[in-house]
Amino acid sequence: MGLFGVFTRDKKDKLEQGLSKTKESVFSRLTKAVAGKSRVDDQVLDNLEEILITSDVGVETTLQIIERIEGRVSRDKYLGTSHLNRILREEIVALLEDHAPAQGEGDFDLPPSQEPYVIMVVGVNGVGKTTTIGKLAHKFKASGKKVILGAADTFRAAAVDQLTIWGQRTGVPVIKQKMGSDPASVAYDTLKAAIKEKAHVAIIDTAGRLHNKVNLMNELGKVKRVMQKVVPGAPHETLLILDASTGQNALEQAKKFTETTDVNAIAMTKLDGTAKGGVVIGISHQLKVPVKYIGIGEKVEDLQVFRREEFVESLFSDQ
Repeated sequence: MGLFGVFTRDKKDKLEQGLSKTKESVFSRLTKAVAGKSRVDDQVLDNLEEILITSDVGVETTLQIIERIEGRVSRDKYLGTSHLNRILREEIVALLEDHAPAQGEGDFDLPPSQEPYVIMVVGVNGVGKTTTIGKLAHKFKASGKKVILGAADTFRAAAVDQLTIWGQRTGVPVIKQKMGSDPASVAYDTLKAAIKEKAHVAIIDTAGRLHNKVNLMNELGKVKRVMQKVVPGAPHETLLILDASTGQNALEQAKKFTETTDVNAIAMTKLDGTAKGGVVIGISHQLKVPVKYIGIGEKVEDLQVFRREEFVESLFSDQ
């Protein structure tokens, strides 16, 4: 299958548009880094290292990318700077494939053997958590799935209200209780309703607080235990939402959450409003958790499944 395979032109255009700020920043500096140079030498590599680090790719990931390119230079003896962009794309894709599990080709697929498929969404306030839930509900419903939402972030009226609005907008039912209610109780009611209504997927919002690891672990642990009384094995997916515009802070948040919860998927939001899109590469590489979704705009269709090849191609292509 070709580089883009099932990736449609429309989605490719939206991805490139959404990454335009990062792409413009990176590519313009890459052009300057090779100006007057005919081959990839130590100075070019030093410049490239600085570009990647300042694009929030992260030090650890950047060093491995540079090491890979140095290996190519050593093997090929002479690499012209005109080839640097292609080599950079190839080595980043290879690096990410080495450190991440294989991903399916379909958009918003669910395991056929598990219904309801339970997704617990975690993340600090302000990262676009509730909005991402609404977009996911829209995507799943558009693919023929029956969806139900649970407003278990009972500590913020705005979170419940926002999720209710998304439910109305997408035509998806929202299970909620009064402010200050036990989040685990909301999750319990949501899964009971999901079973009764024969929903394919249940998405549970949770409080976006990170006061300390103990409180976070205890609260989310209780929600999990209660859900498992209704649906054994739930949640099947613990989805961490991160704001790409915060750069390396997003990586630090990811580390804290993965230390305290069984996060097995990540969604990166707000890529369209930042030049720090390189953080997706760093997070995808450094954490043993796959980036599953990326948000590249405010519209519901601007949430996409993350595919490493297409992402890197869009970010570093000069087309």
